[in-house]
Amino acid sequence: MILHQVRPWGGELSDVELQDGRIAAIRPSSTAPEGAAAGGETRAGVVDGRGRLLLPSFSDVHVHLDSTRLGLPFRPHTGRPGVWGMMLNDRENWRTAEAPIADRTAFTLATMIEHGTTRVRSYAQIDADCRLERFDAVVAARETHRARADVEIIAFPQAGLLLEEGVVPLIEESLKQGADVIGGIDPCQLDRDPVRHLDIVFGLAEKYQVPIDIHLHEPGELGVYSADLILERTRAAGMQGRVTISHGYSLGSVSESTTRRLIDEFAEADIAMATVAPSVRDPLPLRQLTEAGVRVGLGEDGQRDYWSPYGNGDMLERTWQLAFTNGYRADELIEHCFAVASIGGAAIMDPGSERLTSVSDRPGLQVGDPAELLLLAGETVTSAVMDRPWDRTVIHQGRVVADQLGLAPLS
Repeated sequence: MILHQVRPWGGELSDVELQDGRIAAIRPSSTAPEGAAAGGETRAGVVDGRGRLLLPSFSDVHVHLDSTRLGLPFRPHTGRPGVWGMMLNDRENWRTAEAPIADRTAFTLATMIEHGTTRVRSYAQIDADCRLERFDAVVAARETHRARADVEIIAFPQAGLLLEEGVVPLIEESLKQGADVIGGIDPCQLDRDPVRHLDIVFGLAEKYQVPIDIHLHEPGELGVYSADLILERTRAAGMQGRVTISHGYSLGSVSESTTRRLIDEFAEADIAMATVAPSVRDPLPLRQLTEAGVRVGLGEDGQRDYWSPYGNGDMLERTWQLAFTNGYRADELIEHCFAVASIGGAAIMDPGSERLTSVSDRPGLQVGDPAELLLLAGETVTSAVMDRPWDRTVIHQGRVVADQLGLAPLS
């Protein structure tokens, strides 16, 4: 396939050749090759870029595909405060939605792909209520769209590991059935037994040789205490490069020295961070995390679900939010947010891949890189983040899988 007249990261017009799922060559753009036609792939294997931006496709590394209500009628928010209250609201309502959970999950994943996401790390809630039903729905969605996106599934104890009987065996069963990552959540505040909680999480991670992703909503010094326990376990278990802390809303709230220490220790232990670009006062600063070499990825969290009315399947919207909540105005910093939303998340899913170490890094579009790509209208990357245009062509493993917000037929 040839991508004709595209602008990698907003640069000069180029023709980009794709072979075997990778970028094979990048050349200054020629006149239109024979067989080119606007809007999509042709028999000659040419996609007319029409001068659009060529960017790495999005990597959503924090999404709850199994809690979505995208595509269903809007309903008033009924959640109660706190993680447990929100979880109970979801538990009381998810079975009575207007469509089965498997259909909702597949629809939401399709929507994400149509908008430019080809790498996904999704939670699958496992608890005493839903057991493996929601996990099965995420597995089914992954199978439905296997040719359009790479999906990792996190076995996630949304209601804790210890508060209800039978959760740990269910988590282990999901790992036996192929869950890619084991999750944890608020070891102190929710389960109130951080030692036992982390014993289970790290023990199962070692037994099944899977990475770890821990939700951390805990405030201030309590959150820092849990982060230190996670750091200690990561080192002791030799799991450097295989642990992600998600959210970490208040890890930057204790003191400047604590913030600096956490960033340095996350970098040393190669602990990654996944953010959903929340509007909070004291997160760990994105720029400092990047410059220290900490892998940071972006995700949409729940999407118009029983927790929140926000989210629409479009990572470009969430990229705008990441720039906005960080107070960024300079083009370099807004483009960095796009890099976090694409290559940053890819490095969480594959710690051996290229990672960001500076706000000026623009990887993902070199010869030899995976052909996980997005053609996007816009004068510059920043203008595209601001305008969020619909004119998009999505490429996964070197093939067009979506065009102008619709899935492309698979040949």
